[in-house]
Amino acid sequence: MIDLAILALVLTVFGAAVINGALGYGFSSITVPIALFFVEARPLVAALVMIEVAINLYQLYLNRRSVGRVLPRVAPLLVGLVPGVAVGAVLLTAIAPAWIKVGTYAVLLPLVLSQAAGLRRPLRRERAAAVPLGMSVGILYATTTISGPPLALFFNNQGLTKGDFRAALAVVRSAEATFTLIVLLALGQVGPTSIELAAWMVPAVLIGAPIGQRLVNAVDAGLFRQICMSFDAAIVGLGLARALAAVGVAALAVYPAAAAVAGLSAYLLWVHLSTRGGANAPPVVGGQEVAS
Repeated sequence: MIDLAILALVLTVFGAAVINGALGYGFSSITVPIALFFVEARPLVAALVMIEVAINLYQLYLNRRSVGRVLPRVAPLLVGLVPGVAVGAVLLTAIAPAWIKVGTYAVLLPLVLSQAAGLRRPLRRERAAAVPLGMSVGILYATTTISGPPLALFFNNQGLTKGDFRAALAVVRSAEATFTLIVLLALGQVGPTSIELAAWMVPAVLIGAPIGQRLVNAVDAGLFRQICMSFDAAIVGLGLARALAAVGVAALAVYPAAAAVAGLSAYLLWVHLSTRGGANAPPVVGGQEVAS
C-alpha cells in the first residue's frame, strides 16, 4: 500500500511538472511549498536536485537555438551562482529543517507576489546586479531547490523575449542544478531517502512535463503563468504560516496573514483577467516583447 505522504508527493510533482513543461520553470516553486507539509527539507532538496538536473538539461536542449544570444547576459549570474550554491549547501547541513522552511517561505513570498502583480522595472546596470542576484539564487537553490521565481522575475523585468527568456532560464538552472548535485554528493547529503523520493517522482515528471508542453500551445501562456503564480502565492503564504507556528509563533497571528495573502493573490488574478481586454499579446517593456 502506498503511503499517503508519497501519494501526495507524486500528485504534487505531477502538477508541478505540467507547469514546468508549459512555462520552462515553476517545478520547485510549486513542489517545495506543498511537499514541505509532509516531507523533511533535507532529503526533499537532494531528491529535487536530482530530478531538476534532468528537467533543466531537457529544457536547455529544447531552447538550444536561443542559447548563443543569452549567454553574455547570463554569464554574470553564473559567476555569482557558483559560490552561492557552495554557501547554501553548507547552510543546509547547519540549519534546523524548521528554520529552513521559515526562510524558504519568507524569501519566496514577496518574489511570487511581485511576479503575480506583474511588477517590472528594467535595471540599467544589469551586469552589476546580476552577480549578487546569482549568489542569492545559488544560496536559495542549494537550500530549497527554488530559483525559478526570482530568475523569471529578473528576466521578465529586463524585457527578454519569450525564446530568450526560456533559454536564459534553461542555461542558469542547468548550471545550478548540476553544480548543486555535485556539492551535495561531496557533502554526503544524497542518501537512500533522497534516492527513494526521486524514484517516486520520476514517473510523474515523465508524464507531466509533456502534458504541459502540449497545454501551453492551447492556453495563453501569460494567463497560465498568472494562474500558477497566484496559486503559488496562496500556497507559500499558508506554508509560511504553518512554519512560523511550528517554531512557536502564535497561530492567531500567522493564519489571518496567510488568509490575507490568499485573498491578495486571488485579487491579482482577477485584475489580470479583467484587464486582458481580449488581447493575447504579451506586455512590452523597453521596446521588447516580454516573455509569456
